[in-house]
Order: sequence, then C-alpha cells, then structure tokens
Amino acid sequence: MSPKRFYRRVRIRCDPCACPYPSRMSVGILGLTEKQFLAEADNLSMTPAAAGRHWRQLFRQGTLPPEIQGKVKIPSMPIVRREPDGDTLKFAQQLEGGLETESVILPQRGRTGRIRTSLCVSSQVGCAMGCRFCETATLGRRQQLTTDEIVGQWFAARHSEGRSITNIVFMGMGEPTDNIESVLQAIRVLTEHGGPAIPASRISVSTVGRSQGIERLAEFANEPGFRQLRLAVSLNAPDDAVRQTLMPVNRAEPMADLHAAMSAWPAGNRLPILVEYVLIPGVNNAPGHATAVAKFLQGLSVNLNVIPYNPIRDSPWLAPTESEVVAFCAEAREAGLRTKRRRTMGRDAMAACGQLGNPALKRERPTRSK
Repeated sequence: MSPKRFYRRVRIRCDPCACPYPSRMSVGILGLTEKQFLAEADNLSMTPAAAGRHWRQLFRQGTLPPEIQGKVKIPSMPIVRREPDGDTLKFAQQLEGGLETESVILPQRGRTGRIRTSLCVSSQVGCAMGCRFCETATLGRRQQLTTDEIVGQWFAARHSEGRSITNIVFMGMGEPTDNIESVLQAIRVLTEHGGPAIPASRISVSTVGRSQGIERLAEFANEPGFRQLRLAVSLNAPDDAVRQTLMPVNRAEPMADLHAAMSAWPAGNRLPILVEYVLIPGVNNAPGHATAVAKFLQGLSVNLNVIPYNPIRDSPWLAPTESEVVAFCAEAREAGLRTKRRRTMGRDAMAACGQLGNPALKRERPTRSK
C-alpha cells in the first residue's frame, strides 16, 4: 500500500470521533520523542522494545500495525489543497476544528548539484503580530498549533507527498515565539535520530524579534544536541521610525531591545544569526538604508538575507525591480555585511515568503486562540 493511501487511513482511524478508545486514553505519538513514547509503554500495554519499534516504524515508514492504531492518536490533518508553482508546492491541511494550516515544500539545487529540500512549517493559524507586508497578519491569530500538528506537517510532506526533507524553517504562518514550547518540543521530535533525523543545524526559527522569545530559544540552544539551532530575525528596517510603520511589535520592543537580545544569543560554534530584510520599494530601500542596517548590526555575528517583497492581496506596494534589489545588496556588502538575496519561489501560488494564509478567513470573525 502506498504511503499516501496509508497515511489517510491512519488519520481516519485515529481521529477522536472515529477511534474506539476515548481520546484521553490515547497518546499523541507525533508530539513525542522516542524516549517520551517509551515512557508510555506501560500505559499502552506494550514492552518498551515494542514501543520503540512502533515509534520508529511510524516516522520512517508512515505506518502503524493495526493492533495499536486505536491506542495512539495521530491528528486528523487531511491535505485539502495543493498549489504547485514550478518545483515549489504549497499544501494546506485541515485541522480537527476546521481551520487550515499551510506549509511549503521548497526544493533547491545547491552549489554541489545536490538537491536540498526545505519545508516551511507553520506554528499558528494566522498571526497576531500585524506586520503590514505579511498576508498571514491579515487573518489575526486564530489558533495555536500543538506539537503533533507542527510535526504533522513534516509527516504529510514525507509520507503523503513522498519528499525527503533536509531542512526545516519555522517561517510559515504564525510567530514561533508566541507558541514557543510547542515549537521547541517539535524541534526535539524533528531532530530524533530514529525519526525525522533533521540536524539542529538545518532547522531555523524565525521571529519578529520578541526579546523573551529569543531568550527562551537561547536557553534551549544551550541544551546538548541543539547548539547548532539557527536563529532568524525579521528586521526589515534601518531604524525605529521605519520599522514601527511596518511592524507594530517595534512600538513595544524597539530596535535597541532587539539588538540586546541578539547580542545575548550564544556564540561559540553556532551559526551566524540570519537577519531577514524584506525589501519594499519606496519604504526601506532608500540610499543609505543598507548602511544604516550595517551600523545597527555592528558587532553581531550575522548574515543579511535580502528578501524581495512578495505582494500580498490588496497590497499598497509592488515587488522591487531587479535593479533595486541589486543596488541594496551592493550597498550592504560595501558596508561590510555578508549579504545574500533570497531566491523568490512560489510567488504565483501565494507560497512565497509572507504570502501564506487562506483569504476566506478574512471574512470570518477571529476567535480567541487556544
């Protein structure tokens, strides 16, 4: 039986409405590391050896033996939409409450010719941050995703879509530090050697710059096995005046606070902080802006990632021209910043950076997040 068909069958059998066991007696297996699942072996009436075997089988093969399917819970997350754009694929999964989460599969050929496939995952449905250049922000925050719903996005990409995922980026819907403990537990599961086996060095967590969130990430990154976790910070402006017009978070936590939080990020053998800069023509790309960014980042170990703006629905701005992107990157390099531009992928499918979100939700009144 193909992984795609089996995954659908497992989801149906493990749906709380269809499962013969009450959900309070089932274990959310996708949200647990192997060690954590082994600790549940007695409750599941199985030996630790059998529990480990079943855990590894699920993550590696996407299957479970029939005798334990009612004892463990896999979130019901059917893929309800697929929107390809070249090699890029955006897919939407319906959650048990009826809302949707969106993820993006991004294959890229590296300098050596090998294919690297990144999965952009969501941590929330919608987002409360209100960034003006982001489609997700127009939805408001609708729901926090549980750990197994976050890992369920990888599970669908691997076992429904048949993709070998090499990198995970928490750059989909939502602000990861607003759902930090679920995100960190998802990272624990995703890095498990017997499971997804994605190294921490290939996992990036992007934040608008919440100081407390960065502090919690830094604390987590001090744990053994996670010291190569990559921090990405969405800067997008040369100064407070510009940033607060784009990102409301800057009113509560100005750039000085952000700089202090970034300065406290553990150094040593860690990768540089990835500083994301969405380039919006006429807003944050004036002559001198890149130089001001370099001055702000002085003393920090960073790489600047310039992201040409991807227009959202009803956007007041256009995408920058090629010459505008080249000019900004050149000024940043001249000012001493290690600078790369992000390749635009998935724009036509509303799958590019800042474009995720079901527009139908805009017509509905936001509900209080769980």
